[in-house]
Amino acid sequence: MSWEPVIGLEIHVQLKTRTKMFCRCPAGFGAAENTQTCPVCLGFPGALPVPNRTAIEWVVKLGLALGCEIAPRAVFARKNYFYPDLPKGYQISQYDLPSCINGKVIVPLQEGEHEVGIVRAHLEEDAAKNVHVGGSSGRIGGADYTLVDYNRGGTPLVEIVTEPHIHSAEEAKSFLQLLRQTIVELGISDAEMEKGTLRVDANVSVRPAGSDELRTRTEIKNMNSFNHIGRGIEAEVARQIEIWESGGAVEQHTYDFDVASGTLTARRAKEEADDYRYFPEPDLVPVEPSEELVERLRGELPELPGERIRRIGEALDHERALVLVTGGLDSLWEETVAAGADRVSAANVIANQLVGAGVEPATVDAAELAKLVEGRDRIPRKSFDDAIVHVGDTGFSAEPYLAQEAVSDTSALEPVVDAILAANPAQVEQYRGGKDGLLGFFVGQVMKETKGAADARVVSELVRSKLAGG
Repeated sequence: MSWEPVIGLEIHVQLKTRTKMFCRCPAGFGAAENTQTCPVCLGFPGALPVPNRTAIEWVVKLGLALGCEIAPRAVFARKNYFYPDLPKGYQISQYDLPSCINGKVIVPLQEGEHEVGIVRAHLEEDAAKNVHVGGSSGRIGGADYTLVDYNRGGTPLVEIVTEPHIHSAEEAKSFLQLLRQTIVELGISDAEMEKGTLRVDANVSVRPAGSDELRTRTEIKNMNSFNHIGRGIEAEVARQIEIWESGGAVEQHTYDFDVASGTLTARRAKEEADDYRYFPEPDLVPVEPSEELVERLRGELPELPGERIRRIGEALDHERALVLVTGGLDSLWEETVAAGADRVSAANVIANQLVGAGVEPATVDAAELAKLVEGRDRIPRKSFDDAIVHVGDTGFSAEPYLAQEAVSDTSALEPVVDAILAANPAQVEQYRGGKDGLLGFFVGQVMKETKGAADARVVSELVRSKLAGG
């Protein structure tokens, strides 16, 4: 039987407001444990919450970017559960009346476009951070004991819930890359998984291909990179297929994915909404954003990453467009091309050499970079590499580097080419047998031998001629 994965994502985004969601404690990463707390976020008796206006505006802006309907009336609720990271014994969240509903995101993919529905995006307060001490994984399983840092408790959090419209690990990763870039460009969060400001849980099930049924799902938690999310989904899909094909039935559980071993460990039965005993938060009034506010925020939206990937992909290709946009490199690319650089060469230099050298794109003069891109084959490779390292320096000029001529005299290069071909007879035979990609290998060897001083175009033509002449 052929199986189809059915995947829905729950994404938590920590907003980078100056203060927490319902109190004036500073919100941020890296402070000493339990130093950013007060009676409100610690749930002391009599302490009353006051909502953060900026957080409310930011969730509306995010909802608009996700194509959501903005609710004229959203209500905060108490989500009840008992765990050490929740000092009040409940979390203030939104339940049946969230801020944003019924959205959709069009994800550009190599083979076309894929629509992912957004069930809801709503505001809530974050829980505290449990620090599991001892053991080998830093997780609760195998830990000696657990400490709690309440600094994070009460930080504004947006939860985004997708429809189960994703059908592969690659689709999930593409959607998340696009979502993260959208969030960063809106300026509402750094969305860094390693710091916990972006956290993703995946709900996974499988069904016979062609079916529209929804079978029992499981939830995978504690994944801290897009690649780990992809691997965790693939592992769970394989596990569920094996269970169904062996005559068993998948049980609804929450799992941790261990990256080192590639295995999944069941932690607890997955909760349903009824388990949390939601009821309206009596200390907060409903959120009712005005039409004027919604339209103002709609007018502040930039051209979104998905739109730019599609537009740039038409000028380049999907893969290069994806790298440029999700890497925050596309503005520099567009400026460099406008300054006269070849679009493909500019994309390759920016995405490879510039990023590899650790140069901040915002510091680069696009006009000077364009000169380097267009002149790179006429100067020694070492000169080009040195120029890239310094292209972000204040007052950088490409001219001194472009003035350094590459060796283009074929009489000087011919002995080097002959020596390289003689030293690699197996590769010569493979090239002549049809493995054209080896041309780059020979050119690279000559460039290495000349310490990057040779004209790469002349070397390529000379190598091709020698190999053709047999």
